[in-house]
Amino acid sequence: MLNIGDKYEIYTIVKKEYLASSMKSGCLEVFATPMVVAFMEEASLELAQKGLPEGITTVGTMVNVEHISPTPLGAEVKFTAELTGIDDDRFYHFNVEAEDKLGVIARGIHTRASVKADKFQKKADEKFEV
Repeated sequence: MLNIGDKYEIYTIVKKEYLASSMKSGCLEVFATPMVVAFMEEASLELAQKGLPEGITTVGTMVNVEHISPTPLGAEVKFTAELTGIDDDRFYHFNVEAEDKLGVIARGIHTRASVKADKFQKKADEKFEV
């Protein structure tokens, strides 16, 4: 059972493939915003999954993140997702934050929707069948 205020943390070390220059989201050798968002989603997914039955998962439906400070190659970053609300027993809302050793590098909000995993995957797989 999930409760408002529950948190989940994950950590990563900034690798070369996570850099803006590697991902083509920028030309500098700093932690790329798309990777920051991906790790925020991962933390949110892991938190939501703790409260869901077998066969149910969540998919991201909204992300609004402000990336406020650069982080270099090799730095450790902590990502925190905090559950802030659940609507209709289906939509999970989170505050998300990323920090390196000098402080907050990104923060925002994220929403995930619960889905039946098999049904959702089948819908996607059949989308372009002729």
